[in-house]
Amino acid sequence: MERSKHPTPPDWVIHNSPPGQIERIEAWFGGHGYDPHRHDTYSIGRTLSGVQSFHYKGSLRHGMPGNTLVLHPDEVHDGMAGTESGFRYRMAYIDPALIQQVLGGEPLPFIGAGLSSDRRLYWASEPFVQAMDHPLDALEEQDAVFDLAMALRAVAGKPRGRKRLDYRATERAREFILAHLHTTITLEMLEHASGRERWSLSRDFRVLYGTSPYRFVTLRRLDQLRRLLLDGFSLVDAALAAGFHDQSHMTRHFTRCYGVPPSRWLERLLAQRTLAGLYKSRPPTLR
Repeated sequence: MERSKHPTPPDWVIHNSPPGQIERIEAWFGGHGYDPHRHDTYSIGRTLSGVQSFHYKGSLRHGMPGNTLVLHPDEVHDGMAGTESGFRYRMAYIDPALIQQVLGGEPLPFIGAGLSSDRRLYWASEPFVQAMDHPLDALEEQDAVFDLAMALRAVAGKPRGRKRLDYRATERAREFILAHLHTTITLEMLEHASGRERWSLSRDFRVLYGTSPYRFVTLRRLDQLRRLLLDGFSLVDAALAAGFHDQSHMTRHFTRCYGVPPSRWLERLLAQRTLAGLYKSRPPTLR
């Protein structure tokens, strides 16, 4: 096959800056985007052009303009171009705790296909997939979270056969984790902090927040690690400061979460900031 005479433009990722409570990105990939990974957030997005292909729940899916991508917390997925033309998309990462503030302790709504053509989800997700130069103010963001939670619940339908959940106890455990990230956290400690038997708490945590207590701890440490890297810490120093045993331990978790190693993630972000003229200081050391 004769190669195109036009060179393929480089991949790029733009993050909302400054971010609100909700992280948003816009990206373009000409081929491979991300290795298999999983977040502990809802990933809500829109394909703007091309075909956005990804493996999800055992099948290869194809997102196209007009669909809404709805990836459930902690579900493994990857990302790649479905055609030689590449694809462009926007995505927002919604903390399940924000959805629970609206639902008040119901099981998280689950959209099994990872894609939806339902117009309720399309319009409810619209504020989150606006252009990156449109920041969401606090009230707009809160209204949009409410509308999204209602749309997710309506489209997913009511789950059947669930035992009673203790939302208040589970929220106490979540708050304890956030306040003690720099210590070794055990289920026994969460049991004491929440007043809920540990295995029931662990089950409720998964249903209400979409992930296990251990994964929740790990992802919050990765959040801190990303902030440290952007502040100029080296990979090894940031890993230790964020509570990981060493750099390799951190890198394994980072790649499983974000689909790229931390050095590649940082290179993309610094390239974005350089292009935008926002990164004035000396780039952090990668080693």
